[in-house]
Amino acid sequence: MKFASVLVLAVAATVVSAETNAERLARGLPPMAPARRGTPVARAKRTSPSGGSGQCSTGSIQCCESVDKSGHGSSLDELLSLLNLNIPDETPCGTSCSPISLFGGGSGANCNQEPVCCEDNSYNGLVNIGCSPINIW
Repeated sequence: MKFASVLVLAVAATVVSAETNAERLARGLPPMAPARRGTPVARAKRTSPSGGSGQCSTGSIQCCESVDKSGHGSSLDELLSLLNLNIPDETPCGTSCSPISLFGGGSGANCNQEPVCCEDNSYNGLVNIGCSPINIW
């Protein structure tokens, strides 16, 4: 008997929640608020800056001697450890970076290593975190 009453309540709740806004409006009730359904795309964290080539929305374009991913036991991991930085594995990081300018002359306009755009440039070029290669040519 208890199971039957629980089943009746569950079915009644389902019928009530399946009501459409058209049915509610026909009965003189206000419409229900829209359902908020998240998608994996909406929740995804951007790992690279948006925009075209030569643009860097997270700071200045950097020229790094090398760009490597953390968590592979390389010299990059030793450097991150010495700086007491806890970086997730597979995070691209640049080492020995300097800002470059796309406009104007001089040595700042050349990058013989790898031009990148990095999310965190707060370690004076020693290591830059969250770097994505960009095309400046």
